[in-house]
Amino acid sequence: MTKTTFLAEPGKQEIVITSSFEAPCQVVFKVCSDPKLIPQWWGPAELTTTVEMMEMKPGGRWRFVQRDPAGQVYAFHGVYHTVALSERLVYTFEYEGTPGHVILVTLTFDEQDGLTRLTEQSVFQSVADRDGMLAEDMQSGATESMQRLAELLERITNVTLPGG
Repeated sequence: MTKTTFLAEPGKQEIVITSSFEAPCQVVFKVCSDPKLIPQWWGPAELTTTVEMMEMKPGGRWRFVQRDPAGQVYAFHGVYHTVALSERLVYTFEYEGTPGHVILVTLTFDEQDGLTRLTEQSVFQSVADRDGMLAEDMQSGATESMQRLAELLERITNVTLPGG
């Protein structure tokens, strides 16, 4: 089970989420950047995620769509700014249900002693936007996503080990 920590300091426009995984950095990066694997961990388990577009290059666009059991649709999109393999991803994030509230996200991948620490820094346009995201219980959704990511990494790592 992975532990996810949140840092949302009062009056600041950012949230920093950190999780550690028992998997090599290259594998964690792959799971976070492979459109075939993202639907297996991104978002709450009761939602079905579809990767409609994912152009992993600076200036490339991405769009994910989620559907709940009742058929409600939630769509998200953005643009990649930095793609540094197994090191960092920088991209914008915008929920299409509330357009105009763009977040700049930086994912940093750091491996040490067989553990990969994934740090997500989300910078909002305003403190009000950041506080609004927190009020929507973003923390529980992110925690569930990180737990699902850990479970997927465990399955993938066990399969990819020699003799596995």
